[in-house]
Amino acid sequence: MNTFLIPAHDLMHKPGRMRELESRVPLAAKLGEGLAQVPKGGEIALKIRLESVHEGIYVSGGLKTVAEAECSRCLEPVTVPLQVDIQELFAYSLEVEDDLVIQDEQIDLEPIIIDSVVLNLPFTPICSADCLGLCSECGVRLNENPDHAHEAPIDSRWNELKKLAQESED
Repeated sequence: MNTFLIPAHDLMHKPGRMRELESRVPLAAKLGEGLAQVPKGGEIALKIRLESVHEGIYVSGGLKTVAEAECSRCLEPVTVPLQVDIQELFAYSLEVEDDLVIQDEQIDLEPIIIDSVVLNLPFTPICSADCLGLCSECGVRLNENPDHAHEAPIDSRWNELKKLAQESED
């Protein structure tokens, strides 16, 4: 069952009528892939306005949710609050292939919500602007050990001299 279906029979073909809706909808499946995603069972808070116009029903408002992510620098878990505005016209009839259409006197917000949330997930989430990340050689978290350092590698062009020094010590 689609929890994003909204009945619209009271607004259909009545330009000028309007209804506001606030709702919390649990997600049946996760949204997003990669470093950030809204998990299955997460919740989306909707606050929208449905307005009847001559062409269909105009939906505007916003949604809020929280995504779970991994910092792209240090791989620590991060929660990312998302707030997205939506504006879409649901037409009475299909004129263009990309139009959203009212079907069975209902508006299906699912494609709008999925697109809005997924497109606003951070591509490279970070835990803080001053995150130092991981050491490229050993993987130590530099936030926990900012003074971490390794010996500077010896330039390979000096390897022959190093071998001579070892031979003379022997």
